[in-house]
Amino acid sequence: MPSMLIADDNRQIVSVLKEYAKKEGFAVTVAFDGHSALDKAQAASFDMILLDVMMPGMDGFAVCREIRKHSNVPIIMITARGEDFERIMGLDIGADDYIVKPFSPGEVMARIRAILRRISQTDDTKAQVFAHKNLVVNLDEYITEIGGVRIPLTKKETELLWTLGTNKNKVFSRDNLLNNLWGFDYFGDTRTVDSHIKRLRAKLDKIPHDGWEIKTIWGVGYKFEVTP
Repeated sequence: MPSMLIADDNRQIVSVLKEYAKKEGFAVTVAFDGHSALDKAQAASFDMILLDVMMPGMDGFAVCREIRKHSNVPIIMITARGEDFERIMGLDIGADDYIVKPFSPGEVMARIRAILRRISQTDDTKAQVFAHKNLVVNLDEYITEIGGVRIPLTKKETELLWTLGTNKNKVFSRDNLLNNLWGFDYFGDTRTVDSHIKRLRAKLDKIPHDGWEIKTIWGVGYKFEVTP
């Protein structure tokens, strides 16, 4: 049976989501503050985590960052505020999706199913390792190295680098990348792609490398450009 952690200080929301998740076949664990959410996430293996942003003691962003240090479990952030910067921050630190209150529990379950479908499709592929010059990307283990130095990329950053790198010199539009990596049913916009590219470049550029770069094609999108 798949398992889910629901963390929110609003007990009514937790109760409703728990009932919907149980109907979807999940074994549900709940938490009502950030510290207990992190403790439970680290003590057990979950197939999905719903994480409220504003929780007492430790906010959802901090919890997500800590979880991402050791796990690629799918995380959906939940918030009462819909500002773009907050949504982008959640995605940048490794969340897979972002939902603004008030929401339909049915919509939440639909997004969960969409994320798990994409993961299942990825898991069905053969083991793959992409290498070019001193760059190595292991998609199975979500490990990226430059010259043997591990780069701490998030799951989405790794998938973004993999998609570009395995299609050398091919230009991807922002819409292409959004649909390929977040899915056609993702409710965000192409600024999510720009934000992830910016953070990906910042991390990669900390280690010297040559022979390749993630290049912006103005008015179109991005490509993994191979240089002599």
